[in-house]
Amino acid sequence: MGANVAAFEYDVVIIGAGPAGMCAGLYAGRAMLKAVVLERGFPGGELLNTEVIEDYIGFEHVLGHELAAKFQAHAEKFGAEIRTSTPVEAITKRPDGMFESRVENGDLFVSPTVIVTAGGTPVKLGIPGELEYAGKGVSYCAICDGAFYRGHTILVVGGGDAACEEADFLTRYAEKVYLVHRRDAFRASKIVQQRVFQNPKIEVIWDTVVEEVVGKDGLMTHARIRNVQTGASRDLVATGAFIFIGFTPNTGIIKAHVEHDAGGYVITDANMQSSVPGLFIAGDIRAQLTRQVTTAVGDATTAAIAVEKFLTARKNGDPAPLPQPMLTGASA
Repeated sequence: MGANVAAFEYDVVIIGAGPAGMCAGLYAGRAMLKAVVLERGFPGGELLNTEVIEDYIGFEHVLGHELAAKFQAHAEKFGAEIRTSTPVEAITKRPDGMFESRVENGDLFVSPTVIVTAGGTPVKLGIPGELEYAGKGVSYCAICDGAFYRGHTILVVGGGDAACEEADFLTRYAEKVYLVHRRDAFRASKIVQQRVFQNPKIEVIWDTVVEEVVGKDGLMTHARIRNVQTGASRDLVATGAFIFIGFTPNTGIIKAHVEHDAGGYVITDANMQSSVPGLFIAGDIRAQLTRQVTTAVGDATTAAIAVEKFLTARKNGDPAPLPQPMLTGASA
């Protein structure tokens, strides 16, 4: 190690300070474990990209950044150490069974267990106005934000299962939903496509891409779209744009082969342990049906309690620290 590089030892290192990471830190603190939560930015994760949350039990209406602050304060109250501006570049397992989590400046965080809550990243269109109107018209979560568009005209971008399912879901609120797809056929399953075609509130716009999100006074007013066959462009009046063109789990930091599904999400057992003993997974990075704040904190609760049992068994020399139920999901 270089002169300015340090090594720190913990019972558990938690990667990511979104809802899952902060919840894991809280439970680790309650268990009197020496734990650290490493976060590349500010605590909150995707909460910081969500203006209002209305589906977290006990909070009928709370701003995303306010809920993030409450999570952080609660975790720190029970002793969680949260280090911000500390991006993790690699997690490796040594021959002696210990993990090394290396951060950007080269420092190492050494621990017998790691909980990865690094989440995932919605794939962006990369067009003008997309980031400017994020949370002010542009969304990547229909369940989170759909209710804010009751009676509105909105558009959905994509052609897979997620886009078609969410377009159908959004008709519960929106008066009109345009489903904009760059090809002339969907990639979604036939039954999902059928629901789209049978829904009178949905109008499909084929062979078309969104080129720009436009707004006024801080809110989206319309999108500029272009037909890829004819090259013709026009404005499409809509106050919301829901983008579902993919979601990338942040698994690149794990420098070991872990069982994962076809989308790259890590498969775990019921204890949230991956196929690598001592490496636990919680939140959006895990293979599961839904990715919500509620499921993230549920995963994290289980993971942190499982870590405590893993460490206790390891200290007692138990060769099988945890029961090993079958991994959930299909291996890629």
